[in-house]
Amino acid sequence: MSVLSAPYFHDADAAREELERTLWPNGPVCPRCGGMERITVVKGGRAGLYRCGPCKRQFTVTVGTVFESSHVPLNLWLQAVYLMCSSKKGISSHQLMRTLGVQYKTAWFMTHRIREAMKAGNLPPIGGAGATVEIDETFIGKKQGERVRRGYAHKHAVLTLVERGGSARSFHVEGTKAADLLPIIKAHVASCTRVMTDEAGQYAHLGKHFTEHDFVRRGMGEYARGLIHTNTVEGFYSVFTGRRARSMDLNVATLGRENPLLVGLRPETRVKGYSPRVC
Repeated sequence: MSVLSAPYFHDADAAREELERTLWPNGPVCPRCGGMERITVVKGGRAGLYRCGPCKRQFTVTVGTVFESSHVPLNLWLQAVYLMCSSKKGISSHQLMRTLGVQYKTAWFMTHRIREAMKAGNLPPIGGAGATVEIDETFIGKKQGERVRRGYAHKHAVLTLVERGGSARSFHVEGTKAADLLPIIKAHVASCTRVMTDEAGQYAHLGKHFTEHDFVRRGMGEYARGLIHTNTVEGFYSVFTGRRARSMDLNVATLGRENPLLVGLRPETRVKGYSPRVC
């Protein structure tokens, strides 16, 4: 039986009950006052409508979530969440439109809400004692108003940090100089981490800020030396760049320098076995 055969993917009431089990494992919680006492079902109201005794407010399980104030059936929302979280290469609004049988503007609204919920907040640095983080940069798209020419000056620069066996974070950066990259790397990678890069000059002094810094000499045809390689981050880019990046409604020109790229990839809380480590 397929995972998508679950009842909560096909019935709105079953989807609501599944959401209640997930968000309220110990019973209904008022989203406004946080109380759990004297919460009753509203008689004669729609299914899933509750009333909080202390604050006298009515609420459902969708209040305070990305599903609030939406006319899209909740079971379609859960399908969309599952598809976006389980798709390794992301999923575009057009693909979601075709899969769910909704209008494009509805699919666009859903994907943007879900990606906003996935957005990384003030997460702790990745890596830690005994962990390895690979670092690399790439170039995608085209800067507005720039003439296409040889090299990468007309493209957007993207910095990516990938923890082996953990999570990945990507950032739109102004350039690839050490002054552009080092502040982001130091802010998002624990200082007791072993970092791996190529031989690019902007990474030359990373050993001063982290426990260990190893690199491969790609210019000499070296791509791996035992456990010293950047193949993990290169694999990440094989999924991220090219036509697939354009199909994900990605507009890097609008992203702030410190904002992770929201491309429908799994949030860090969904990485199996992931737990932030401290030095």
